[in-house]
Amino acid sequence: MPPTLDTTRPTDIHGNEGKPEGSFPQRLTSDAWQTMLQAGLRSRRFERDERLPMNTADRNVYIIWEGVVRQDRHPLGTAKGDPTVTRFRGRGQLVGEAKLITPDSSVHTQCLTRTVAIPCDARYFNVLLNRQPDVRLALLRSLEDRNRSDELLYTLVTRPPLERISRLLAHLADTAGMPDPRTSNYTVISGPAQKDIAAALQIALSTTENAIRTLRYHGVIEARYRQFVVHDVDALRRFAAGD
Repeated sequence: MPPTLDTTRPTDIHGNEGKPEGSFPQRLTSDAWQTMLQAGLRSRRFERDERLPMNTADRNVYIIWEGVVRQDRHPLGTAKGDPTVTRFRGRGQLVGEAKLITPDSSVHTQCLTRTVAIPCDARYFNVLLNRQPDVRLALLRSLEDRNRSDELLYTLVTRPPLERISRLLAHLADTAGMPDPRTSNYTVISGPAQKDIAAALQIALSTTENAIRTLRYHGVIEARYRQFVVHDVDALRRFAAGD
């Protein structure tokens, strides 16, 4: 089956350079990426707060090309008070990978910024993985990298909140941050709000606000509406390390 198509192919997906270390496109060779493009991949744009159509009727996996999305899973159901597992996915991440195994899988995926995603029919993608061992290996390695990153970011609940929040912000600066147009010395993380950070780390919003206040006091970050401006990435990493 051919991949899902859009009406145009913007030039910004022609090359796979510049994606975060360990992400799926970054792990592909240039030749392998061109092979995927030649199969007819196109990008789609989604506005902030729009949902990716990753429901039971959708048959695509998606490569996040630009922007940040929030994914919410409900392992025990969706009744009030049931726990939610929240993750952020940014540039280069493949989402919806469960459809490669279970076509009717579904996960709530909301765009936190204007997002460019590349949809690809899961059946076509499975054929590609079987025919191209280097693409399959790149995908497996990228998913393993993401699992290890998730362990460090989301599961170390015994670490102090300031350390955990600093680690997540440092990760977002690396994977979703953009240079501040006012000065190249700063990095702008657009999309996640403080409530999103609290949900992802499963800590109280007030605790998150206190940690952000501490980072602001030390001049490490500046907090705006749905945006963090990192003034000193090295200092943020020191907080993340518990120094």
